[in-house]
Amino acid sequence: MALIDGHRELGGAGINTGTAPSKTLRETALALSGARSRNLYGVDLSLRKEATVADFLRHERNVKAGLNIFVTEMLERSKTDVHYGTAIFADDHTVIARSSKDGAEIHLRGEAILIATGSSPVRPAIFPFDTPGIYDSDTILELSRLPKTLAVVGAGVIGSEYASTFSALGTKVHLIDGRNVLLPFLDPEISRSLAVAMEHNGIAFHWNERVLVCVSGPTGIVLTLSSGLSLTVEAVMVAAGRQSNTDTLNLAAAGIPVGARGLIVVDDHFRTHVPHVYAAGDVIGFPALASTSVEQGRRAVRYAFGRKLRSEFPDVLPTGVYTISEVGMVGETEQSLQQKGVPYVVGRTSYDATVRGRIVGDANGFLKLIFRRGDMRLLGVHALGEQATELVHIGLVAMLGSSTSEIFTEACFNTPTFGELYKFAAIDAERAAIQASLAGTSAGDVGQNAAPVT
Repeated sequence: MALIDGHRELGGAGINTGTAPSKTLRETALALSGARSRNLYGVDLSLRKEATVADFLRHERNVKAGLNIFVTEMLERSKTDVHYGTAIFADDHTVIARSSKDGAEIHLRGEAILIATGSSPVRPAIFPFDTPGIYDSDTILELSRLPKTLAVVGAGVIGSEYASTFSALGTKVHLIDGRNVLLPFLDPEISRSLAVAMEHNGIAFHWNERVLVCVSGPTGIVLTLSSGLSLTVEAVMVAAGRQSNTDTLNLAAAGIPVGARGLIVVDDHFRTHVPHVYAAGDVIGFPALASTSVEQGRRAVRYAFGRKLRSEFPDVLPTGVYTISEVGMVGETEQSLQQKGVPYVVGRTSYDATVRGRIVGDANGFLKLIFRRGDMRLLGVHALGEQATELVHIGLVAMLGSSTSEIFTEACFNTPTFGELYKFAAIDAERAAIQASLAGTSAGDVGQNAAPVT
């Protein structure tokens, strides 16, 4: 087996520029700012004045270095030959590995080939990225000091996460987006609650806005927005989406077509237009999450070697958004079920209704469970608050087993834990189902802890 990678720091964006670094920075921001303790009496919440950028980045770099070593050792154990450089297709069975060090070329022939080159940030021409203070989601890790003011262009997952991190560190953050809804793939109630939490943390949203002009001046970087508003900030981070890293692969030589933003079309077994060439991760598009990309790659390799899988790729996938507050979700939203005409009931419980929630001081967090009316099968799980991305996994496993509310109402959860939220939310949903049945209502019924979705 052979691996071609353009960087000596193995692990791709997940380890080096994306998932691990950004989430490590978030944890560091929470630790330095005391954000997790903001509701606990007598805790000093001010950012340590002696904290420096070196402090901010030290843990991130240590985490990344450790993961790089782990991946390198794993490849050595599996006796995989690693070639550092650019991969270029010569034909559908031959890939040229061009050394990034001296340009030397090695022709590698494979009966099966996996493309997992990931993606890179889109860089709109309007932004002069060669100007100090203007970053994308990769280069933001190279900052030399914490800016006092930061404009984040694009309120997608990446933009919202970094906006939350820098705001927690005391930076005044302006979040600019052309839409009027935060992360519209979320359940609307979660989206609204998250926006409120981010505003409470000091983030200024600029909705229905586009950046028309970006120039560096003597007082900072000046952004002119479509409304005519002018913003002057110390730094700008552009989060305008990502482009698949396929432009240098010469996919035409292998007979593989490429779609918009460099995306490769695959079938259910992750085969491209050429059956023995597979693709996984960001290069094939949605959902383009670190977790799903790893699973896609694992399955693609097993298919390529004729290994049987116990199940097809699951259609129930969790999503985690590492904003502050944290968001976790899996399955259907109220909006999606309304569009499908599926009758449902909702159960909710707030974090502060549990001992654990009171201990951590998260007064705004809540768990929301969506069940199908009639059989009370779990269809969706949505959480906002501390450890929300962990919390949804309980619901994920229940959904994979087609479980009903009973699995939670009859379970005994440790106290104090966030797991208890499931019991209370399921009881709330069962109560709502009884009330809806007595009232003779249909879809869109909710539990007692919130008002109906409009």
